[in-house]
Amino acid sequence: MELTAQQLSEYNGTDPSKPIYVAVKGRIFDVTNGKSFYGPGGSYAMFAGKDASRALAKMSKNDEDVSPSLDGLSEKEIGVLNDWEKKFEAKYPVVGRVAS
Repeated sequence: MELTAQQLSEYNGTDPSKPIYVAVKGRIFDVTNGKSFYGPGGSYAMFAGKDASRALAKMSKNDEDVSPSLDGLSEKEIGVLNDWEKKFEAKYPVVGRVAS
């Protein structure tokens, strides 16, 4: 399955009939099992329905960092992002990719 960023935004947890998706490095994970974190009111709700790569790399919850852009990240931040990606892979199924 391939979704545009616009389509991905529909899986942000506000519609209980749809799963909750978070993308990391362009790969879409179904994080519905973690809805206490990613659903509305959850501590990571701002990542739901988006590619959160930059925010994860920077350990940031700022809206401007919730983006697929890896431009200007340090090696350390890329390492942090890779660790997050491994955590997601271990916990959640990959359901598709974000169309570039």
